[in-house]
Parts: sequence; C-alpha cells; structure tokens
Amino acid sequence: MSETPAEFVRTYAQLSPVASVPEIRLHQAAEPIGLWELTEGEFRSEQPPPFWAFAWAGGQALARYVLDHPETVAGMRVLDLASGSGLVAVAAARAGASRVRAVDTDRMAIAAVEVNAGANGVVVEGETGDILDGDAGDAQVVLAGDVFYSKAMANRVLRFLIRAVRGGARVLVGDPDRAYLPRDRFQPLAGYDIPVSPALESVRMKHSRVWELTQITSGTGGAGREHRAG
Repeated sequence: MSETPAEFVRTYAQLSPVASVPEIRLHQAAEPIGLWELTEGEFRSEQPPPFWAFAWAGGQALARYVLDHPETVAGMRVLDLASGSGLVAVAAARAGASRVRAVDTDRMAIAAVEVNAGANGVVVEGETGDILDGDAGDAQVVLAGDVFYSKAMANRVLRFLIRAVRGGARVLVGDPDRAYLPRDRFQPLAGYDIPVSPALESVRMKHSRVWELTQITSGTGGAGREHRAG
C-alpha cells in the first residue's frame, strides 16, 4: 500500500467549502465513479462507494441547523452516526459540543473524518465499526445525516435511534425526503434547499429537512403503545 487512507483523502479529494455550510471545508470529490475505482485499485478490497467524499443533502441540512442553533449541542456529548465525511461531526464540534464521536463502517470515511476535522481546527473522535445493534453509549445528542436511503438500513437505524431516545438522548436527523424515512415518528424542525451534484441526485437542488425523533414504542418490535419522547 503506497498511501495511508489519510494521504489518499488529501490527494484525491479537494479541500473546499461546503455549499450550504461554507464555514466548513471538506475534502470533496468532483465525481464518484473515478474515485471509487481509485479506492479499489489502491486498497485491493471490496471498498464501499466513497460516501465520505461528498457532502450529502441530509448532512448539509443537519450541519446547517446545528451551526444556526448551537444550543442543540453546546456542552454536550454528541454521536454522529454514519458520519461519512464528518460534516455533521465537525459542525457539532464547532458549535461547542464537549465531545464528538463520529462512527462509520468505512475506514476510509473515518480517515476523512479525522482529516476534515483537522482542516477545520476541531477535535472529533473517529471510530470504525457497525454499532447499530448496540446503543449510543453516553451520547446526550445523536445526529444522523441522510441515513434512510434503503429499507434495510432504515429499519436498523430506526431501532438504534429509538434505543438512544429511551436512553435519554435527543435524536436529530437530516433527510432530503428519502423514501424510507418514517415521518410519523419524527417532528420537523427546519427545512433547507440544498445544492447537490446531479451525478449523485439527478437534480441540482434537494429540499432537505431536519427532524427530531419524538415517537417511540414500548414494545421491542413495530407494535406497542406509543409514547412521545421528551
């Protein structure tokens, strides 16, 4: 291996401001396919798509909200779930969170998180792994940007987030109207028109909302008496 993951991020993804969050700069790729091919060739493994190299609409909306409403995270322990580029984690750190833990299953994403945190002068604790069958640890706030993009992922994420609320955490998600967001369980907090890459979304603008998880169930499955969190 000629390059470390961090060196790869710095070499092949340009540091530039995020469209809707220009206060934050990320290492971003111009297009996905070429970078994905590079990761396959460089690391000779079954690399997932380079989600870390793009500021996805849901993450941009959530980061914008956190920066505009720093009281959401100030002085609190924050978990950024499926962190990707680390955009939301960096926003939380900039907004005054006492500790930010960014988790992703892709080691390249965690390399990007750490590189991007350094580029923005903040500290974020990166962790590679799948924690969806566990809990949110000591997090007081759980942030999740653009995680409801598939049915299988949405089901696992929702169960995790419900457990987080039951454990006392506040849960906010950013979502650009993905099909698998269970809207009946969430309360909308804000909406933003987010510029996006047509190569990723087939459009140039996605209206994205920030939601708070408020409806949780008392049972272990989908059935059971519902309660409002808070």
